[in-house]
Amino acid sequence: MAAGGTLCGSGEGSAGLWDGNQTWYTNTPRFTWCFESTVIAWIPCAYLWICFPFYYLYLRHKNKGYIRMSHIFKTKMVLGFILVILCFSNVFFILWEISQGIPRAPAFFISPAVLGITMILAMFLTQAERMMGIQSSGILLIYWLLSFVAAVVMFSSKVRHALEGGFLEDHFHHITTYLYASLVLGELVLFCLVDHPPFFSQAVNNPNQCPEASTSFLSKITYWWFSGLVWKGCRQSLGVDDLWPVRKEDSSEEIVAWAEREWKKCHSRTQQKMESATFKKGQKSETGIAEAEETEVLLQSEHSQSGPLLKAFWSMFGTYFLLSIVCLVICDVFLFSIPKLLSLFLAFIEDQEAPSWHGYFYAFTMFLLACLQTLFEQRYMYMCLVLGLRLKTAVTGLVYRKILVMSNASRKAATVGEIVNLVSVDVQKLMDLIIYFNGTWLAPIRIIICFVFLWQLLGPSALTSITVFLFLLPLNFVITKKRSQFQETQMKHKDERAKLTNAILSDIKVIKLYGWEKTFMEKVLCIREQELQALKRSQILFSASLASFHSSTFLIAFVMFAVYTLVDNTHILDAQTAFVSLTLINILNTAHSFLPFSINAAVQAKVSLNRLAAFLNLEELNPESSSRNTSDCVQASITIRNGTFCWSKETSPCLRRIDLTVPQGSLLAVVGQVGAGKSSLLSALLGELEKMDGCVTMKGTAAYVPQQAWIQNASVEDNILFGKEMDETWFSRVIDACALQPDLESFPAGQKSEIGEKGINISGGQKQRVNLARAVYQKASIYLLDDPLSAVDAHVGQYIFERVLGRNGLLKDKTRVLVTHTINILPQVDNIVLLVDGTISEFGSYQELLQRNGAFAEFLHSHITAEEKAGAGFPAIGDTKGTITSRSGPSQEKLFSDNSIKSSAMGRETIPVSQDCTTAAATKGRLTKGEKTQHGRVNTSIYAAYLKAIGLPLCVYIILLFTCQQAVSFSRGYWLSMWTDDPVHNGTQQHTELRVGVFGALGVVQALGRFASTAAVLLGGVLASHKLFLQLLRNVARSPMVFFEQTPIGNLLNRFSREMDAIDSVIPDKLKSLLGFLFNLLEIYLVIIVATPRAAMAIVPLTVLYAAFQHFYVITSCQLRRIEAASRSPIYSHISETFQGSSVIRAYKDQERFILKSNFLVNENQRICFPGAVADRWLATNLEFLGNGIVLFAALFAAMGRTHLSPGTAGFSIAYALQITGVLNWMVRSWTEIENNIVSVERVREYLRTPKEAPWTVNGKRQGKVWLTEGRIEFRNYSLRYRPNLELALKHVNLTINGQEKIGVTGRTGAGKSTLAVGLLRLVEAAEGAILIDGLDIAQLGLHDLRTKITVIPQDPVLFSGSLRMNLDPLNRYTDADIWTALELTQLKNFVADLPHQLEYKCTDQGENLSTGQKQLVCLARALLRKAKILILDEATAAVDLETDLHIQSTLRAQFKDSTVLTIAHRIKTIMDCDRILVLENGRIAEFDTPEHLIAQKGLFYRLMEESGLA
Repeated sequence: MAAGGTLCGSGEGSAGLWDGNQTWYTNTPRFTWCFESTVIAWIPCAYLWICFPFYYLYLRHKNKGYIRMSHIFKTKMVLGFILVILCFSNVFFILWEISQGIPRAPAFFISPAVLGITMILAMFLTQAERMMGIQSSGILLIYWLLSFVAAVVMFSSKVRHALEGGFLEDHFHHITTYLYASLVLGELVLFCLVDHPPFFSQAVNNPNQCPEASTSFLSKITYWWFSGLVWKGCRQSLGVDDLWPVRKEDSSEEIVAWAEREWKKCHSRTQQKMESATFKKGQKSETGIAEAEETEVLLQSEHSQSGPLLKAFWSMFGTYFLLSIVCLVICDVFLFSIPKLLSLFLAFIEDQEAPSWHGYFYAFTMFLLACLQTLFEQRYMYMCLVLGLRLKTAVTGLVYRKILVMSNASRKAATVGEIVNLVSVDVQKLMDLIIYFNGTWLAPIRIIICFVFLWQLLGPSALTSITVFLFLLPLNFVITKKRSQFQETQMKHKDERAKLTNAILSDIKVIKLYGWEKTFMEKVLCIREQELQALKRSQILFSASLASFHSSTFLIAFVMFAVYTLVDNTHILDAQTAFVSLTLINILNTAHSFLPFSINAAVQAKVSLNRLAAFLNLEELNPESSSRNTSDCVQASITIRNGTFCWSKETSPCLRRIDLTVPQGSLLAVVGQVGAGKSSLLSALLGELEKMDGCVTMKGTAAYVPQQAWIQNASVEDNILFGKEMDETWFSRVIDACALQPDLESFPAGQKSEIGEKGINISGGQKQRVNLARAVYQKASIYLLDDPLSAVDAHVGQYIFERVLGRNGLLKDKTRVLVTHTINILPQVDNIVLLVDGTISEFGSYQELLQRNGAFAEFLHSHITAEEKAGAGFPAIGDTKGTITSRSGPSQEKLFSDNSIKSSAMGRETIPVSQDCTTAAATKGRLTKGEKTQHGRVNTSIYAAYLKAIGLPLCVYIILLFTCQQAVSFSRGYWLSMWTDDPVHNGTQQHTELRVGVFGALGVVQALGRFASTAAVLLGGVLASHKLFLQLLRNVARSPMVFFEQTPIGNLLNRFSREMDAIDSVIPDKLKSLLGFLFNLLEIYLVIIVATPRAAMAIVPLTVLYAAFQHFYVITSCQLRRIEAASRSPIYSHISETFQGSSVIRAYKDQERFILKSNFLVNENQRICFPGAVADRWLATNLEFLGNGIVLFAALFAAMGRTHLSPGTAGFSIAYALQITGVLNWMVRSWTEIENNIVSVERVREYLRTPKEAPWTVNGKRQGKVWLTEGRIEFRNYSLRYRPNLELALKHVNLTINGQEKIGVTGRTGAGKSTLAVGLLRLVEAAEGAILIDGLDIAQLGLHDLRTKITVIPQDPVLFSGSLRMNLDPLNRYTDADIWTALELTQLKNFVADLPHQLEYKCTDQGENLSTGQKQLVCLARALLRKAKILILDEATAAVDLETDLHIQSTLRAQFKDSTVLTIAHRIKTIMDCDRILVLENGRIAEFDTPEHLIAQKGLFYRLMEESGLA
């Protein structure tokens, strides 16, 4: 006060600096003149001077280019200039007055001087901002806002003074104050506007810039700049083009380059320590102790590994992260000030004497603080999310660049799956940590502060709440432990079910051929039943843990209040104590529930960081292993001098003492046994191996064709061009030379056809040829070819050799190193290298080596005899006829196949290339189907379908339960408010025990209600998911074969796993949350309206606004999520593609292009994630403002009606209103989650509408018992087409096959041989005509009745995982004796008798623990068991050796002599002993007669024999 006296002078009736009676304890509050002139006027000045140094440094650092002078800027400066003049004119006027002898206090001239100087500073900053390109300034806007508030205070006191007649005695000060206030208002308005974008900025060039940079400060902090996109998302379907490109500071180019610099810096510092660790790890991964242990290399990394990575991230993002923490701390200050204000407000309600403006003051202050808390909290969340996205970009970039330089040892230590996990799962863990990390230290502080405040209110009773925590912790621990056991069981069954489903869908054709659908459906449903049983138990426990969590607020309050009031009867529970405690307990509860999440997130992030660091520390390739030399002094193209190479530093060398010189333009063949080191030699030339000794030089560019063809998921053209420019003539020459022309013609879009991931929709031979074409197109000077002809047929191989590699091939002038197993081309090469155990055994031309009669001659001899034994040697060079199946993969037969169902293995692969199927691009992802739901809201019919699956009675019951539960909750709060209003007699309250007892009972009832309602929703969800799964399974099983060819198996598996998963657990969980929050909201509304009925006027419009925000948000958010999910998979695909093809990419020196593509894909994903993150902030900010509005109105109306309102009711109303922001927010969140996941119901029900096949059994037509006695088959004018818009595959076939006749079916590829069987089994229904078996039209029969009577032995043997017995007799129709007889006939009896469990021996998936020959025999035994009258034999070609083949043929002849047998032949030799032979051509019968007559006719059959070299 003394200071105030000296500053303001003691006279003038100034009443000093502060006068409580004048300001607070009065109905017309006003400040003292001195307080106004000094404290209030100087607050804005102090603020600006404190911010100035920091802000100026920030401006110098953030130069965005200057802004040209605009009208806004000029007006700002003019107003500022007038304000400065005004302030200083005030100073001079006072000095003039003093010189006139009028006494004036120092404050009179000090204050305007301070203001004037601060105004000059503000103008300086305005100019500085313009020069640095700041379009809208927050610092100055806040300064002008504070100045305006100060000006309004002075203005109002001057107006009051004038009304009291003081205007005339001091008109100068009055006028200057009015002018000052209006000018400050003008500045405030100007600073709310946005200036032009900086000169030369990108915003000028790109109209679709992110609007954040160019919006006003107010719009930035409330996220209103985002509203444009929300509005757009409502009116139209959002596409990627509607979103803004990534901001420069978030782009891959910026962030990854920065991350690489920082990582290298931190990594090199710790490199010395690392070397020992890498050495140990390398040893470990090389000893080859199974993959599981190799994987652990990623986990068991030393602590030092994650250190440098953490340092790198900290140096990049640390300051930004600290800024976000500042926001959070400020937010917490506001959070705890609200209960304090509530306490003051309730004291005001109780104190009828207090001036009524206090109530309004408290209400508005509470509103203001709540809004500030919202702004700071949302800014914190926004900063965390932006940081998370940047971290994701950095990690993805680092991982991707690492993949391109990994050495071979490293590639063994990390699989593709693990790398994809690093950029999906582990990055997500790190992003979560950014949000949750502060919880680890902040939550404990919050809990301590809550206890301190509670102690102030309730004294030692506050500590009793700790006992509640101690009681709940072990309870929750036990529940969680039990629940995780059930979840494990559920996951086990889920995996089992997924495995079985996968097996069924992969081999659906066989299941349909044998009519086994029902059996397999029952198997799946049996597993599903167990899975749902575990889920049910887990959900009941989940309900219990939720009920205990939600009751904890009540329990703590109950224990504290009971102890407080019962221990000492002078303790009075008034409104202030009770409701402020409740508010604090709510804060306590959130902090307490947040803590385990935070700790969990920190632990998981630590593991993820270690995994990431371990990966980034893996060994890299040594760039000096092979040198590319461009000088012309060396004559030879390739030289290796005394080279010794190994795959990794710890292994023994795989190539030793290699000396090799390859002259320019020569063709060198590298031969040797498997494992001799042929591929290693090429890897050594490419620098892929560790060089231990010697030197390697290669002159010029290299092209490389790996043994395992590497295909990108792109068009055929892109795969071949591989980043080069298109040269039409050269391209067509390359295509022709690589024998790709016929393939391109058969593809739907020719060379533009998309190839699926890993070349899923093209055959092995086609992959190899595309790979070869890619290399040839590059026009490199050196070609390294690793057995490129292995996967193609012999005659195609010969063709390619002549056109590409041979003496007249496209590459005749290039240096070619060819690793090969094809012996017949060796005479045509320049030189041959024979490798034996990693050393060069012999080197020379073909003739030289033969004459030496050394190791090479021996090698040649052993190869030729082996091939003769196999019965299919390579033909002589001129003889390109005989069709020889290649060493691996399908023969030519399948390469150019019509879209028929050739074999279950290839069937699915060849289909997507058909005309009406979407190209492989579409089949790749889930996007083929489900696109219909892209725009806007989900159709209500889907919700209806889901609720119908739960069942109407249960739905009604659930709603009733929730209503009762909330009603009890309301009663409990109301009871508490009545308790607090109990009158006090002699310092004590009456009926305390009754109050405590009822309060406790209501709480317990509510907890039980909460448990029952939650359990009802979750169990209803289990019921619904059971019904929907059954529907899905039935619909898929009843679909015809065509459906499985057109629908990628991935889509179907997705429905069974991911979509069902959402229906099992996500939807019920979110539905429970939604209902909980909805009823909670209704209860809060009810409380407010009961307490202050007039508040309804405000609640209605606010609720309408809320509905509008929610509506806009849900539509846009759902669309953004769908786009985001689609943009993620290309990143992962690109990573796995790069990992598989990294050696090819390095060979072509094409790393840069792939890195650019990775950057592009990550940017596209960020482009979608960013709006998604902002959408959440936009919603939260707006909803919290609405919630704060509701709190404001509840308080205002309580203050207005305090005369007839008890403190208990007011406390009840406001304490509940304070919860509303959280409830509103979570309600929309749950709603959005439901909208996003309910799509799964739609996807699962999608197959209700697809066409189904004919009924499985036909009632009343059960003469099946006696039907089919002789096996006579008759085709009457029979035609068949695979799909409505394709040509006929069989055209008007008329033919009769007598019972017991043996018929061979032959013809060229695509003649319709397999189609005949397809028609006979009705896998595809007839287009016209009919097939009669024993005089009965098969179209009249049920499918199972027909298919169980005909036995098929398919080309590829198919077994399912399960017992051997199950594989032989899935329907359980035969006795063990029958089965053993069948096994004896197929010579399997001894083999099975020796197995561990004999018939119960478990076959693995696809029967991989049996050899192909054994599988073929099991299939044969299966056929023998059925002993059908009609047998269709799709001749098994490559599966068995000749001996077994002969045995199978003789068994079939003996066992099926009374049956009609149709043999579909691929080798004519096998059908020469049939009764009659049917020759098909283009779907018509060309010839049908005995073999002798057909040979005599010299027609088509004879020509086919000639081609096979039999005639």
